[in-house]
Order: sequence, then C-alpha cells, then structure tokens
Amino acid sequence: MSVCTMLFIATITVSLSNRPITAINILAIEPVTGKSHWNFMSALLRALTDSGHRITAFTPLPDGDRVNYTEIDISSDISAMDIGIDSHFVMENFRKSTVMIPLVMNWTRRICSIIYEHPKMKNIILNNKQFHYDLIIVERAASECVTYIAAKLDIPVIFSSPSPLKTTIEYSIIGNGPNPASVSHVMAYHSVPRTFFQRFTNSLFYAYSSFLSTRKESEMKINNPGEYDLIEPVKPSIVFLNTHYITEAPRPFPPNIIQVGGIHLQSPKKDIPADILEYIDNSPYGVIYFTLGSIVEMSTLPDHIQNAYKDGLSKVPQRILWKYEGEMKKKPINVMTRKWFPQREILLHPKVKLFISHGGISGVYEAIDASVPVLGLPIFYDQPRNIENLVDAGMAISMDFLSVTKENLISAVNELIINEKYRKNANLVSNRFKDRPMAPERSVVYWTEYVFRHKSAPHLKSYSFDLTWYQYYLLDVVAVMLLFILSTVYIIYKIRPDLGFLDPGSSCEVSSTKDKENSHMTEVWE
Repeated sequence: MSVCTMLFIATITVSLSNRPITAINILAIEPVTGKSHWNFMSALLRALTDSGHRITAFTPLPDGDRVNYTEIDISSDISAMDIGIDSHFVMENFRKSTVMIPLVMNWTRRICSIIYEHPKMKNIILNNKQFHYDLIIVERAASECVTYIAAKLDIPVIFSSPSPLKTTIEYSIIGNGPNPASVSHVMAYHSVPRTFFQRFTNSLFYAYSSFLSTRKESEMKINNPGEYDLIEPVKPSIVFLNTHYITEAPRPFPPNIIQVGGIHLQSPKKDIPADILEYIDNSPYGVIYFTLGSIVEMSTLPDHIQNAYKDGLSKVPQRILWKYEGEMKKKPINVMTRKWFPQREILLHPKVKLFISHGGISGVYEAIDASVPVLGLPIFYDQPRNIENLVDAGMAISMDFLSVTKENLISAVNELIINEKYRKNANLVSNRFKDRPMAPERSVVYWTEYVFRHKSAPHLKSYSFDLTWYQYYLLDVVAVMLLFILSTVYIIYKIRPDLGFLDPGSSCEVSSTKDKENSHMTEVWE
C-alpha cells in the first residue's frame, strides 16, 4: 500500500471519528422562561446539532429553525421574562426563600400542564413510534413533573441546569444531598461555610428549605393533582451543570454530573454598534459596564437608590455604559444608557476596566473569560454565592445593592480599578478557567452519545435512589446501635448488680457493708 493511500485512509478515518455513527433523535423542553436559562439550553442543543444530531425543541424563546433543528414556539402559551420585572415584585418574592420556593414550584407545575396540553406534545405522546425519539433533554426546574414525557415515551432523560444545583432538589436529581458543613446553600450569602455560625445557619437553611419544598410538593399533588403525578418520576442519566470548579467551591459529585460552565461563550459574531464603539474608544480613562441583567428593571428602583448610583458614578473618571430601561432623569454627563448592550463584545474590549453586575452566572463567566474585575451587587437566588466565589478568587468586591451610598460606591470602584491585584487575579482565574482537557461543547456531545450507546447508562446513577429516606440517613443503623448499647448495659447490670453503676446509692451501700466487716474483724483481733 502506497504512502499516499495510507494518508488518505487516515484522513478519512479522523474526519469520520468526529461524526456520530448514528444521528440521535432528541426531544428538548425548556420550561423556564428566563433568557439566561435558554442561553444555556440553546448552547447545549447547538453543540449537538453541529455534530449531526436532530433536535425538536419546545421553547418560549425561539431562535428559529436551522439544519437538524426544529422549534415548537410556546411563547404564546407562556409569557417570557425577557423584558424585565418590576423591582418591587423581585424584592417581595425572589429575595425571600419562604415566598420564592413555593412560587417557583407552583409556576413549574403550571408550565408542565401547559406544555403537556400542547397539541404537538399530545401528538408526540400518542404517536411515539412515528417520531421515535431516543432521549429527552429538559431543565429540571423546581418539580419532577418535567420527567413525565420521558416516563410516557420510556426513554432516557438528561437534565440541564443553567445555575448551580438547587439545594432543595439536589437529592432527587443525583441521589446525594449536599453536606451543609462544606457546601453552601445555593441561596446563601457565603461561598463556603467557614465559621461555626455559617455552618449552623447553613444547616438550618438546608433543613428548612428542604422541608418547605417537600411539603409544598405534597400539598400540590393533593390539592391540584396532574396526570404527571400518577407516574413515577424518571431519574436523569446525566446532568449538564453550568458550573466550573474555578468559579464554584470544590465539592464531591457523582460521575453523572458533567460540568460545562461557560458553554454559552462563543467567539463574538457581532460588531459593537458604531456609536457605542466610538464612545468606548474615545474614553481616555476607560469604561465601566453596568447592568443588573435581563430580569430586573433598574428604572423601577426607588429614586434614592438610583440617585446613589448616579451620584457615585458621576464622580469617577471613567465613562459608564449603563443598561437602563426608559429615560434616565438627571443623567450624569459620563453615562450612556441603553435598553440593551452587546455585553459579550463590550467585556472583551481592552478599554473596559470594570464590570458592575448582579452576579448572574452567565455574566460571571463572561467577566472571567474577559479577565475583567467585578463589583458585585447581588439581588437574589444564586447571585450572592456567585459573587462571593469571585471575591474568594480575589477579582471582585461585593456590596448590598439596596444600601449602596455615593461614598462606598466611589471607594469600591476606585479600589477595583486602581489596585492592580484585582486585574492580575482576574487574569489568573481566566487562565485556569480556559485550561480544560475538553471543550464544553465536546463534553456535551460525548456524554449525550454515551447515554445513547449505553442504553440510559444506569451504571452512572447513584445507588441511593434505591434507599428509603431513613436508610439514606442511616437512621435504621443508628437505631440498631442504640438498641445494642442499651441491651449491653442492661445485661451487664443484671449479671453484676454489685457493680452498681446504674444505682447511684449502691456504691455507698457496698462500701458501708465492707466497713462493718472490717470493724468486726478489728474487734476480734483485739
């Protein structure tokens, strides 16, 4: 065989090795209407379609059909949270776990009902052989109702998690609950519970939120049962998790947790609009980019809070790009406002000195990838913990966004920009974040194909799913040990009552008897 022939065969072999032997037919469901959630899910799906797999996606935030990808738009049935929410609503509902947990659970079950009543979903259930889906990818959200279709079609399910794992449902997802001594609750205000007080409150928070979640789920199944409550939930074969051990405190995970944090980070495909680019380029001291994300409308914050930011940022030499809805009253001269900015492209610009952010996980990865220091103003859910992880990494400062004053805002901004350690630490974290054995897109393709090849990969699932709650917490073992100890003590007492360790007065009686005997012997000798 000639050298040319061998090289040709090798080239063909390598090129085919990057393509799936069989295209997998995948049904994807996004039940959550937040942009950041869909950004993560759509990145997973794009990695799969680019590798030749076929996707049918139910989504409230459609991207449009493309090769190997068909969307079913459910935005008319489920209103998307892509235009912002009044800050007062956020404060009253999302910052309080007692309100947020039941609210999100109710909301998830309602969306499950809407999706399962969709004519096209009903058609899929009734004519499964016609569609022949091989597996399902769905966001777990706050209820196991999302696995109903996997149970009906009898196919494996893969979960997507666009944020760190929700502490209240972690056991139901991976079969292992977090250890509150070393893993902070997803809604905690610390990255790691370092002090006794943090471990104590973290344990209480974990116990309380788990109880609240379990009780609410039971109540909803009794008071408003759905068809999905009649079928045993399906446990995921794997979970694609939007975390990375550089931005999340290290912790033990089972093998079916696949961390693909930052998968949404693509090379910029758009140019910065000309007016914004000119504003940045002509800034002699650089720029600061300020946003609270897509959920909260900053224009709805009380005036005294907005004024604190306006007054503080007007005193720094940098120009400000401020994502702001509507017209800003008394806008500082160094501020440009827009309802939308190309965030990814702006953060990569070399003149960006600081990112003022609420701490959404997508923005966190964009800041890390661009090596930009962060001033964190976390609002709710995982945002405080996300920011605290950056604080631990030495590239951020965290502040309570409701109690910011002009003075402490100026101080924090100047510290982050002038002190070079924050930029150096941001570069260090960025380099570690990018140093991976496999790109997250390839991880998604590999593990999805792995589940398909190994028929749901049951060997990756935790055995703890086969245990009852009291077996998992070893309560039966503790009960037997206590019974053994008590039985042993009782038997010893019955056999040697003279030992007297169960009767406080017995030792005195024995001693008294011996004293009398000794006294009698003394008299005899005398």
